[in-house]
Amino acid sequence: MNPRLLRVAGPVILVAVSLIAVVVGLAYGGGAAEVQLADPGPVVRWGLPIATLIVNLSAATMVGSLVLALFALPAGERPFEIALDTASIGAAVFTLSAATTGYMTFLNVLNAKPTLDAVFGQQLGRFLVESSVGPAWLITTIAGAVLTVLTFAVRSWIPTLIVAILALAALIPMGTQGHAGDEASHNAAVTSLVLHIIAAAVWLGGLVLLVVLRPAMSRAQLQTVLLRYSSIALVAFIVVAVSGTVRASIGLLGLQNLWSAYGTLVLVKAAALVAMGVLGAWYRRRLISRMSDEPGSRRFWGVITLELVFMGVASGAAAALARTPPPVEAPLVGLTPAEVLTGAPLPPELTVGRWFTAWDVDLLWTLIVAFALFFYLAGVWRLRRRGDAWPIHRTVLWTLGLLGVFWVTSGPINVYQDYLFSMHMIGHMLLSMAIPLLLVTGAPVTLAARAIRKREDGTRGGREWILWAVHNPIAKVLTNPYVAAGLFIGSLWAFYYTDLFRWSLYDHVGHIWMVAHFLITGYLFVLSLVGIDPVPYRLPYPMRLLVLIAIMAMHAFFGIAIMMNSGLMVAEWFGAMGRTWGATPLQDQYVGGGVAWSVGEIPTLILAITVAIQWSRSDERQQKRRDRHVDRVGDLELDAYNEELARLAARDARLAARGRG
Repeated sequence: MNPRLLRVAGPVILVAVSLIAVVVGLAYGGGAAEVQLADPGPVVRWGLPIATLIVNLSAATMVGSLVLALFALPAGERPFEIALDTASIGAAVFTLSAATTGYMTFLNVLNAKPTLDAVFGQQLGRFLVESSVGPAWLITTIAGAVLTVLTFAVRSWIPTLIVAILALAALIPMGTQGHAGDEASHNAAVTSLVLHIIAAAVWLGGLVLLVVLRPAMSRAQLQTVLLRYSSIALVAFIVVAVSGTVRASIGLLGLQNLWSAYGTLVLVKAAALVAMGVLGAWYRRRLISRMSDEPGSRRFWGVITLELVFMGVASGAAAALARTPPPVEAPLVGLTPAEVLTGAPLPPELTVGRWFTAWDVDLLWTLIVAFALFFYLAGVWRLRRRGDAWPIHRTVLWTLGLLGVFWVTSGPINVYQDYLFSMHMIGHMLLSMAIPLLLVTGAPVTLAARAIRKREDGTRGGREWILWAVHNPIAKVLTNPYVAAGLFIGSLWAFYYTDLFRWSLYDHVGHIWMVAHFLITGYLFVLSLVGIDPVPYRLPYPMRLLVLIAIMAMHAFFGIAIMMNSGLMVAEWFGAMGRTWGATPLQDQYVGGGVAWSVGEIPTLILAITVAIQWSRSDERQQKRRDRHVDRVGDLELDAYNEELARLAARDARLAARGRG
């Protein structure tokens, strides 16, 4: 297909195939079948999944265009402007389709009949504010309207980055819709669906933008952009594949349901995604390099057309899947208190063996750990391949730190932290104090600056964005040793003595924020004291030890305060689990305070020893530099001192001689 024709035909092909796929999927899976009781009517039954499909496609256009612009296009030039214009169109459609979806969801849930009277408006208002589903679509619609304005307004790097972050955040409420919020494995279902939506949006939206950009770029420019897009698409494909597998396994509840209507739609979507992955790998390895000649370019855009078709099939199947009943509905009665609160049954008693066998894998942090480890090792490999050295101990410590993150977020601590305050506190101490010691010593910023290739065409890649993140004014404030210490110890008290702790227990988003917050504040504090990566300012070594002593004292006081607490923290949670094994909730809270007081001081002590060692080595290095300087030019201060002594001695001799005379 002619590339200029594809610019118009590409989006049309995508939308048309998606609509056909969603209609076929709804007809096959029964997602639009008439309901015997409280049927909302055919307009809602068929219109709601189609509106949801338009939400997904427009969200992808918005997010994918912003992400690709930030990582592949030079700001201020025509392709960057086109990318933001494309994102603004996607945001406008996203807003309208989200509003339509929210309205149809209201009609579907309450079986309301549209009228012009006040009662209907009051029902709609209560649904959007008070129900479990309505607020998500209200937030999504408002976010879309804001993003529509912002994408029209911004035209430079940093504002575009902020808008892209807001656009990604706007997709999160969509992950709570459909079946994900109602299933037994609620947290895993929601996490996998949110990751799936975001990664698919980046992947699909980037492809749409490539089609739109083709007439505005030369073949050489487009070839470079394609290589950068294919790297983004590879990461997105991995996230989509992993999260989709987890999401499907939760919905299917066993391989025996794979041949149900729900399972068939899952297989169709999976086959389309695999086909897109194969096509992406093929054109990255075989076709992009041949785009300079006309036959190679024609073949490449033919492959892009085919990939858009598969994208449409996958998007339509996903929209139909969200309306198709799962094979087995989760029971709504007979739940234990633990299941009501956490969405999961109470685990068995914590024994020594369970420390090695209990696992509840958190998909988000597993992917973060996997990518962080892969890119770090890839950087080390690149340095060694070109003959540069990288200390092995840094690689080992970085790896141990990431494995520690995985163990805390997916191992026995993650299994029991919702039921035992002491386990929660162990995880907190590891995330904020022990693991940052390992990660900071790995010096990831220094490695990235040395290993990632520098861009010379006015665009920003991984190296440029990492260095910007390190050197921007906000980072300079956060890495200030006093600010880092204040955040480290201040947030400790603020978290447990406000509703932030309660939020982290009841809301999985709050739990994710908690883990990230502990890890980041601990990392910044350790970095400001003993880090290898550069920061704008570090305290002299004596002041570093004084800061550490003060932190240790306040940390110990925090642990003692919890131990002396006569009431139970978040009593309606830890006191209502129905747990019959182990210590009582109040006794377990006392143990958690002891962990914060005693065990939590061990990493701080190690940090103090590290500061002392660095201080000693700094003095040794300074003395060696002085010795080398003396060897080269002599000790000028000592020579001047000796000359002064000689002058004084000569003067005394003259005075003595005059006295004798």
